[in-house]
Amino acid sequence: MATETSNGQKPAELAATGRPWSIRRIASADWTSAVLALIFVVAIVGISHPNFLAPGQLINVLQSSVYAALIAAGLVFLIPQNEIDLSVGGSYVLTGIVAALLMRAGLYPALAIAIALGVSMLVGLLNAFTSQIIGIPSLIGTLAMGWMLHGLALALSNGTQVTGMSMSDPILGTLGGGRLGSIPASVVLLLVVAVVLAVVMRNTPFGYRVRQIGSNPDAAAFSGIPIRRTKTIGFVLAGFMAGLAGIVALAFFTVGDPQSGGGIELFAVAGAVIGGTPLAGGKATIFGAVVGAILLTAVSVGLVYFQIPAVWAQFATGAVILAAVSLDGLVQRHRRSLAQRE
Repeated sequence: MATETSNGQKPAELAATGRPWSIRRIASADWTSAVLALIFVVAIVGISHPNFLAPGQLINVLQSSVYAALIAAGLVFLIPQNEIDLSVGGSYVLTGIVAALLMRAGLYPALAIAIALGVSMLVGLLNAFTSQIIGIPSLIGTLAMGWMLHGLALALSNGTQVTGMSMSDPILGTLGGGRLGSIPASVVLLLVVAVVLAVVMRNTPFGYRVRQIGSNPDAAAFSGIPIRRTKTIGFVLAGFMAGLAGIVALAFFTVGDPQSGGGIELFAVAGAVIGGTPLAGGKATIFGAVVGAILLTAVSVGLVYFQIPAVWAQFATGAVILAAVSLDGLVQRHRRSLAQRE
């Protein structure tokens, strides 16, 4: 899968190795610590409970991580710009509710999905307006927006699950239960979307602007980069990805649940950060964000295997996230220290 960071390998180094994927480059990649942590978690749980390593179980972990991974991939276009969107959890829930209500009302599923995704993109545009025009910090503005969206989802559904819509549409049927060989269609969708977004981040002017704005905002403005427009596109893209995750969840669970997705925005943000997209901005990796989301899902599933009481499961998950983010911060600090010495 293509990956991207703002710290590409120097031409001299590439000429010396002759291989863009040298061991040294992989070891120094921003997503390496997330990959190693994922391997460690899978190994620890697998050694204690071999059933965890069954292909079917590992595929279930991947499928369970799709929703947070899609959202995390979208946030990668905001975090490097020193912005955040904590309303993605609300967009995730509201998109599923809107699509379910429209389909139950008799609207053609493809049109219902398109309208619901349009709503999620509109939310992103509203977040951009409050942040870039009104001047409300995105942390506060999107947090408030998230509460509003959760409340709206509850109001539209009367606080109950939305059922009774037709799920016979090929799109929903494929996303919910389709497979490519033994791989669920939702996992295939995640891989395809991740590759597309990685190419956008690595090989387009938009991706370059995203990284430059967070790396040095003053220099970006001086060089003529349209900062406000770039951030607006980032917010809209983040909203779209949250909506896409909501549609995938609707297809899989076959109900619109206004109570679903609790804390998914924190999983997505933590996944992106753990994967190598620091909150300080300037760096971005789609691959790392996806791996980070999978890592956190594997941790949650692993806690079940170790029979952690439900009342402690959330505490344990939060502790693991805090530890992982702290470790990633220490690794990033060590790399910066080594770079300064060189």
